[in-house]
Parts: sequence; structure tokens; C-alpha cells
Amino acid sequence: MRKILIPTDFSANALNAIKYGLELFKYEHCEIYILHAYADEVYNTKNILMRADFDEFKLQVFRNSEEELEKLKKEILSFSPNPKHEIITCSEFDSLVDAVNDLADKENIDIIIMGTRGRTNDRNLSFGSNTIHVVKYVKCPVLAVPSSFEKGTPTKILFPTDYLLPYRRREMKLLSTLAASLVAKITFLHVSKFENLSYRQLDNKVFLESCIENNKTESITVTGEELTSTINSYIKAHQIDMLVMVNARHSYLESILYNSTIEKIGLQLEFPFLILQNLQR
Repeated sequence: MRKILIPTDFSANALNAIKYGLELFKYEHCEIYILHAYADEVYNTKNILMRADFDEFKLQVFRNSEEELEKLKKEILSFSPNPKHEIITCSEFDSLVDAVNDLADKENIDIIIMGTRGRTNDRNLSFGSNTIHVVKYVKCPVLAVPSSFEKGTPTKILFPTDYLLPYRRREMKLLSTLAASLVAKITFLHVSKFENLSYRQLDNKVFLESCIENNKTESITVTGEELTSTINSYIKAHQIDMLVMVNARHSYLESILYNSTIEKIGLQLEFPFLILQNLQR
């Protein structure tokens, strides 16, 4: 049974992520948690309220959240009446990151799916702050879905790797199972200025290959130093429709996330981006 967590702020972007996620896992038995965290909505009110009035306002926001979640659940069941999917709604008086983190731990969530942007929908940003914070602080795989992405399920998955990071079997199984169900090919792209792999890299490569031995795969090595431009060039040349990377201490992806330079680094994220975690959960 797959356990999926999808945060929502009831925006069009969040709904697009829900639709994509349900389509992506339509062949699997899933418990799908639709979560709305409303603490910021309560605390960010511009009115100065007495404590009694504040508590009443908080209760009203909770009721509104419950009503919106019920409407959303009915809408989900109208466009995706999948008997393999159980939809569970949750309202939490908490920040988004804390609510997601607590639920991910409590329910042992396999993957979090969310839009790359929320209500603000700033088209100058690839990622909104909520998505970046969830990826940075919640130790669970995250699938970020761009609001403009409405294509079908992926057939060409790109996984850039330097083979320096140890991989987690559970997350590799998630990728392997997903790719197999979609009959998608996984391309491992290694960009290096050296021709040969170290013993550490060879061991990690062997482990990775053992985790995805039943998938359609290919491994490509490109000599060079500039990872970002190589990734972008490969994406353009091969019509990639999903990007997979691993977030870990001192990794390329962590340097992007923790320095908030996703926009400056130039990754072209016009399709879903699956971020696997190699951090202690």
C-alpha cells in the first residue's frame, strides 16, 4: 500500500499537482492524504483581536478548512473515481513544513507531491518558498509539479548522478516501481572531468543498478565540469519529462536549495522534479 501526502492551499497549482499525482499512481493501491495547514492564515490576519475573538477566528478558519477539504475530496472523486485510492483529508493548525513533517513521520509517508508554486504563482520563480522549505526540512521524497505541466505520465526519466552518494533502497524502489508501472526508461547521467570511477563510485553504481535491474535503463557518462548546462542540454536534446535528483549533505542539489539559488543556477524545470532524500529521516 503506497502512502502519498499532498499538501493543498486550494489553489489551481495545488489541484494540478493532485491530478498529476493521482494519474501517476493510478495503478497502485494508495492511501492519499490531502493536507491543509492553516496556522499562517490565522496568525497573518491584519486585525488586532482580543483572545476570545482570536479563538473564534481560529475556529472559523478551521471550519472553512474542513469545508474546503470536503469540497475538494468530492471534486477529486469526480475526476478520479479510482477504487484503488483512499482519499483522507486533514486540517492542521500548524505551519506547512511542521504539519507535513509530522504527518510524514506519523503515517510513514512514501512520497510528498506538491505544486512548485502556491497561490502567489510568481511565474518568475521555478519554486515557491513552501516547496523549497518542504524539500529542505522534510526528510521524505518530494515530487514537485509545475503549474503549467499538464502532459501525461513520464516515459523518459533523467537521473543525474556522480555516484558518490550512497542510495536508500526504499527510495530507489519507489523510483523503480513507478518507472516500471509507466514503462518509462531511466537514464543515469554522469558528468565528470575524470574518465574512471573510484571504488566508492563503482560500489554505489553497482548498488544502484541492483535496485533498478528490472527497469529499462541506460547509463551515460559525459566528460566535463559544468553540470547544469549538461543537464539542460540533455533535457532539450532528448525530450525528458521527469528529472530525478538526490538531496544529501554537500550534494549539488543541497547547494542549490540551501543557498536559494535555484533560479540563478538555471535548471530548466518545466516538468515534474522528483527529489529523493539521502538525509536521516
